[in-house]
Amino acid sequence: MPRPPYPRNVADFNRMFPDEEACVAYLAACRWPDGFRCPECGHDAAFELPRRRLWQCKSCGHQTSVTAGTVMHRTRTPLLTWFWAAFWMTAHKPGLSALQLRHMLGLARYETAWLILHKLRRAMVDANREPLKGTVEIDEAFIGGEQLGLRGGRQLAGRKALLVAVAVEVRGKGSGRVRAEVIPDATAPTLSRFIVRNIEQGSSVLSDGHRGYQGRDGVAAQGYTHLPRTQESFRLAGTEDVVPHAHRAISQLKAWLLGTHRGVGADQLPVYLDEFVFRWNRRHAPMAGFQTLLGLGTHREPTTYGQITGREATGRPRRRGRKTGLTLATDDPRRGD
Repeated sequence: MPRPPYPRNVADFNRMFPDEEACVAYLAACRWPDGFRCPECGHDAAFELPRRRLWQCKSCGHQTSVTAGTVMHRTRTPLLTWFWAAFWMTAHKPGLSALQLRHMLGLARYETAWLILHKLRRAMVDANREPLKGTVEIDEAFIGGEQLGLRGGRQLAGRKALLVAVAVEVRGKGSGRVRAEVIPDATAPTLSRFIVRNIEQGSSVLSDGHRGYQGRDGVAAQGYTHLPRTQESFRLAGTEDVVPHAHRAISQLKAWLLGTHRGVGADQLPVYLDEFVFRWNRRHAPMAGFQTLLGLGTHREPTTYGQITGREATGRPRRRGRKTGLTLATDDPRRGD
């Protein structure tokens, strides 16, 4: 039996989720579309404990929470608040800042909105997603704005901006799916690892003439058809752009970071890249991501507060990343997410 449908507009949402009980029932229907199955013994009958949002197996007595394995695991925030946040996160195409979400849902604290959004972002990447394939354009860009005193666009020493690799499927004159990651440098081993992680073997990779895509550790050596393009050859042919789809994605990424979020912490930039990829790949049917955001079927463990802030790994709050212009690291959370 398929999962229950997702809300496509505000009217659908109000009809489907009038209260907490409706949210619990929806989670149960998504978790067990073919009926309850005990994760311990596989028995198909259980007692419902509604006050605690638990199901207790009639055979072995194992208790299962309806929110286990979702972004709402052990939450004290009402489920209806989470559902509204997931709805607006998908329905609002430019995305939401924590300050916007706080005002929209009437939350008492900014930190609650911030944590909800970061948990939703970390549910956006499906570990089993298919790699890009066919013809794929790739390019790198610094996210962080201009900086005086630098020599050349690829200088890393002293640069505050972060280097991001972007790959985009080419579908005729249009763009298909996209991938984006922060990378430490633009050397051949680094770029090749990014390509192998995100692009299907045997695909055609279009790039500019940067030598990091060529040579012994380059694209062709990894089992891809490499089609390098140089600015000079394209000028001679009367065209302007060697990788237009990748450049378009990079331009929209920068505009989105600055327009919606007014700058984000450099230490959190990878998560915002995941959100950008999520939105881009679902731009024609954004509401289809509603269940994914809630952590239903993404095959990922829910993220804890300690993991988000870095406290779990170090025992102390994460030190803010370096300032990068567009990705501002600031002590005032309202100046950037």
